[in-house]
Amino acid sequence: MGEEIDDEPETDGGIRAYTVRLELVDEPGELLRALAPIADNGGNLLSIHHERGNITPRGHIPVEVDLECPPDRFDAVVDGLRDAGVNVIQAGAERYGEEVSVVLVGHLVETDLSETLEAIEADAAAAVVDLSLAAPDGVDAVSSARLRLAVDSGRVEDAIAAVRSIADERDLSVVEPLPGGDA
Repeated sequence: MGEEIDDEPETDGGIRAYTVRLELVDEPGELLRALAPIADNGGNLLSIHHERGNITPRGHIPVEVDLECPPDRFDAVVDGLRDAGVNVIQAGAERYGEEVSVVLVGHLVETDLSETLEAIEADAAAAVVDLSLAAPDGVDAVSSARLRLAVDSGRVEDAIAAVRSIADERDLSVVEPLPGGDA
């Protein structure tokens, strides 16, 4: 037995750490329901950051899960989450491979910011992963919103074009990111 222990590698055996960002409905049992597919598909939980005090534009709670598993099991973990009806916002570098930030300027509150965000997520095929709103002169005046969007790899230009179109419909201005950088 002692020889077996000595022969075991002290490396991680090919296990890699991954971060998965989820959105959960604020109902009892949702976090547990989201964690089951990870364990069922060979993932080992490292940490969970449950942002109970924050709400996403879709009215859900953002949750960041750090896990480890062999690389050949990661897709099964993500597929298991999706099959269970869990909204996966980002899964390692393989999903939503790019992020881009844009700034919208105009009467955001008067034009219904939530509808604008829903249109961006639907038409731009992007997920709003972060939002900062500034309305220094009150909600009836011109305001600005910085959006960080998660976009499928290679689709940034399409997403920005869709954001431009949505902004035009709502008489908003868009400050686009510089090539290779964020706004």
